[in-house]
Amino acid sequence: MNPQIFEPNEELAEFVKCYWTLESPKEKTPTRNTIVPDGCMKLIFHYGDTYKHYPKEGGSLILPRCFLIGQLTKPYQVEPTGETGTFFVCFRPNGFLPFATMPIKELENTAVPLEKLFGQEGEEIGQKILNATSTSDRIEMIETFLLNYLTDKQTIDNVVKATIETILTGNGQISVHGLSEKNNINRRQLVRKFALAIGLSPKQLSKTIRIQATLKTLLTTKVESLTDLAYENEYFDQAHFIKDFKEFTGLTPKEFYGDHLKMSLIFDAKK
Repeated sequence: MNPQIFEPNEELAEFVKCYWTLESPKEKTPTRNTIVPDGCMKLIFHYGDTYKHYPKEGGSLILPRCFLIGQLTKPYQVEPTGETGTFFVCFRPNGFLPFATMPIKELENTAVPLEKLFGQEGEEIGQKILNATSTSDRIEMIETFLLNYLTDKQTIDNVVKATIETILTGNGQISVHGLSEKNNINRRQLVRKFALAIGLSPKQLSKTIRIQATLKTLLTTKVESLTDLAYENEYFDQAHFIKDFKEFTGLTPKEFYGDHLKMSLIFDAKK
C-alpha cells in the first residue's frame, strides 16, 4: 500500500504540503493500522470502501467518507472495511487556518465531516471527489474549492511560520526557549499563537517532528541499537525516548520495530 504523492498548485503551496492517494484490494484478514501524528491536518476522501476507527476508550466506529482529521496528539488506529481507495489533502502545520470555519483546537484528534465544516458546499465537493475517475480530476476539484475559500492570506502569521521552519529544520530538537529567542518573541505569546494557528503548542509540534524523524530513520536505515537511535535524536535518555515513542505510536520502540513497522501508516510526505 505505497502512497502516490503529488505537488500542489503554486498558489496553494504555502498552505498545502501535498496530495496523495492510497489504493489496495480488500484484505482477507483486515489489519489495523496506526496513523502516527505528524503535525499536519488532512482532508480525507474515501472513494473506495470506508474505514473503521478504534478509539483508545474501546469499541469502533465507521469514519465518514469525506472528512477533516484534526491535529493528532496520539496514535489513531484505523482498519479497512473492504477495498481501499483514498485521496488525501495534507496541509502544512499552520496551513489549514485560512480555510477553518471553527477553532483549530476544537478539531484535535477528531474526524469532522465536510458538511459540518463547509455546509452544503462541503457536501457537494465531497460527492464530486468521490465520483471523480482520476487523481488529476480530484486535485483540480479540491484546488478550485480551496482557492475559492482563500480570501485572506494574512491569516498566516510570519512568526509562527518562521518558528515552524526552525522546528522542521532542527528535527524538533530545539527547546521552546530557544525557539522564542531565535524568533524574538515571548514564550507565552508564541504558545498562544501556535494554539490559534496550529492547535498544538511549540513543544507538542517539536515532539511530533522529532518522533517522525526517528521513525524515518527506522524506515530507511539499518538500526544497530535503539539506544544509539535515542541519542542521535537528542532524547535525554532511553526512558525519555521510550515514553515519547509510546505516546505517539502506542508501542515501545522494540515492539514497533519488531512487529508493526511495515504495517504502520506513517504519513510523513517530505519526499
